[in-house]
Order: sequence, then structure tokens, then C-alpha cells
Amino acid sequence: MNYQQTLEYLFSQLPMFQRIGSAAYKANLDNTLALSKHLGHPERLFKSIHVAGTNGKGSVSHMLASILQEAGYKTGLATSPHLKDFRERIKINGQMIPRRAVIDFVRNNKHFFEQIRPSFFEMTMAMSFEWFAREQVDIAVVETGMGGRLDSSNIISPELSVITNIGLDHVQFLGPGLTDIAREKAGIIKEGIPVVIGQRQAGVQAVFEEVSSQRKAPLFMAGDLFKIKDARHVMTEGQPMMEVELLCHGKTSFRQIGLQGLYQLDNLVTVLAAVDILRRVPAWPVSEASIDRGLRHVVSNTGLLGRWQEIGRRPRVICDAGHNADGIKTIVKQLMDTPHNQLRLVFGMVDDKEKESILSLLPAKGTYYFCRPGVPRGLDAKKLAEAASLWGLKGKVYPSVADALAAAKRDAAGNDLVFVGGSTFVVAEAV
Repeated sequence: MNYQQTLEYLFSQLPMFQRIGSAAYKANLDNTLALSKHLGHPERLFKSIHVAGTNGKGSVSHMLASILQEAGYKTGLATSPHLKDFRERIKINGQMIPRRAVIDFVRNNKHFFEQIRPSFFEMTMAMSFEWFAREQVDIAVVETGMGGRLDSSNIISPELSVITNIGLDHVQFLGPGLTDIAREKAGIIKEGIPVVIGQRQAGVQAVFEEVSSQRKAPLFMAGDLFKIKDARHVMTEGQPMMEVELLCHGKTSFRQIGLQGLYQLDNLVTVLAAVDILRRVPAWPVSEASIDRGLRHVVSNTGLLGRWQEIGRRPRVICDAGHNADGIKTIVKQLMDTPHNQLRLVFGMVDDKEKESILSLLPAKGTYYFCRPGVPRGLDAKKLAEAASLWGLKGKVYPSVADALAAAKRDAAGNDLVFVGGSTFVVAEAV
């Protein structure tokens, strides 16, 4: 098998939640445990940090990996989904797993795969664990795919667990309410292992306190350690940065972060708290300079894409992969606060999302370019436009993301603002 044939096997022969949705979901760890045993338990051969949450876990994972990388550690990073290249999911010090390693992993284990029929995510997580073990990383930052308790990543014994926040997403799998979802995410809390909670939220805090108490896991609230006082956008060495003023232990400090989304402020607090707890263990010293460099260079260090990413100027074109109600709400606020004449939105969704909860948050004064992302789960653009019209959202329908974006840029004046989003897959076709 060459690389393209290997990818075709991964994408077409094995269920993949990213493309087909619920049919790929496995509500147990049976296959994950079988894969681990088959591979010789590679997850036991490296240290790790485990990151879960509804929103922000990808950004938090990338920032943590960037800081650890700057601190001199050989750092693995396992995240999902990918935007452009499958290998984005598995990196060491920002370098994607080689194509040859992907080919070899599938070829060497294909017979076993066909015996147990693992999901795409189960197999990909096993691949990441084997690669990190083989390359002898010092530490790996491992992001959950969905949930936590039954997530394929949840066989690691981390140095630290991190839960960013809880919101309504994947309710058909994780439960109808926030407490149900919180309990699934809390499944990553391990016996005696400290856990950092990114946001204090009424109604779910008790879940984390209960589970951490049961498992004798020290519990830390990020907001108790760091508080945001102010933030502003600046240019540093020709690069856009967000300069943040923080209060920590009664003292004021400043950090610059190479990410522009205002929602990154919550993520920053979570990251700083996580590093603060991690370096209390003598085995993990991380200098202030490493934190500063890691935050400023997170994009170049890790290749993070699709987080309030500017992909065009005059007109300014911003894309963001936020795709649930909490994420969209924050994005819309920043769009409204961003200077512009006319707002144009290239927007598409997948068909297993609750359309109404998202469409109700979008600005009626924008001009919409409805499109269907090119995956099986993609929501028909005409159906999306019809549903959007009930909320006063007006625009035209386009056959593809590329056509919609081209039309938006063609229609836009230099001082207009074009936003691309609604789904990770829409962003993937734009960046």
C-alpha cells in the first residue's frame, strides 16, 4: 500500500465519526484495550497530559505542547479532527508523523484490524500511542475526541488531567444535560492525579468535586489561580499578538499569545493553571521564558489552524472552526466588535448538529453565502438556507465552500469583513 491507498483504507474501510457521524461511535473501550494489548501497551511507555472539554481543548492542547516544546521536552501532540492532512493528528515537536510511519502502521496491523473492526478514531489513537512510544517522547499532550469516560484516549495514566469547560454538544452520545456531559468528561479524572478545571460553571462544579473526591485527585480551578484584567491586540516583531494582563497571587503579570480569538482568554487561563500545577512536580520544570515563547509561537511551533485565523486582507477574511452554540456565540461577539462595513458570512454545517440553536445566534444584518461541506455528513445548503430564513438570515446558496468564498470575496469591498465557519469541514476547505 502506498500513502494514498493507506488513507483510502482508513477513510473508507473503517467507520469515521468525522465523516459519517453516529454510526462510527463505540460506547465502550473494548477495541481500544484490545489494540493496546496487541501493540504491547505503548501508552505506558511515555508521560502524558490528558485534555477534555466541550470547547477549547484543541487550543489548550496546542498551547501546552508549544510551552513544553520550548522548555526543551520532546513533546508529542495527539489532536482531532484534522483540517488538511490526516497527519496533523499526530505530531512530535510540531512535526507530523511521517507518511511512511502511517503506511507501516496500517500494513503491519491490518490483519488484526479486520478481526476486531476498530473505529477510525480507535485506530488513530493507537497509532499515536505507538508512534510516541517508538520515538521516546518525554511527554505527550493527548486531546480526547468526544466525551472522556469512554474515549479511546482514556487508557493513559497522565501526569495531569485538564477539563476546559462543559457545553451542549454531542448530546445524543454524552447525555441531554450539562451534568450528564460533565460526568462523561470527568471520566478522565484518575486516582490521585491532579485535575485542572478551566471554568467554574454552576450546575456542573459539583460533578467535578464529587468525582475528584472519590478518586482522591487534587482539584484546581484555573480561575482561582489566574484572572484576566485586560487584553488588547498588538503587533510584535511584525506579528499580530494578543497582550493579556493577568492577576496571579495578588501580582500583575503580562503575557503575549499568538492567537487572536477573544475566546482564547479562557483557554490561556486554563493553560497557565495547568503549567503552574505541572511544574510543582520537580520532574517537570518549565521556565517563565519557555511559557512566554510557547504562547507567542504556538502557531509556528504546532501548526495550529482554524482558530480566528486571518486568511485574507482587503477584504479581511477570518475563519474559525467553532461549531457548537457556545463557540458560535463567542465568535459572533468578536465579529460584531471587529471594525467592518459589511459583514459577509460563508456558512455551512453538518446534519447532526442542532441547527436552530446555532442559527438563532447568528447576526441578521450579515449577508450569507450558504454552502455544503464536502463530507457525507454535510448539510444540504438549500436546507440550511431555508432553516436560516426563519431566523431572518438572508443569502444565496452555493454548491461548494470554494464557490461561496469566491462569491463573498468578489462581492466585498476592501473594508468589508468575510467570515468562514459553521463547521470544521467548511474551514478545512478554506484554509
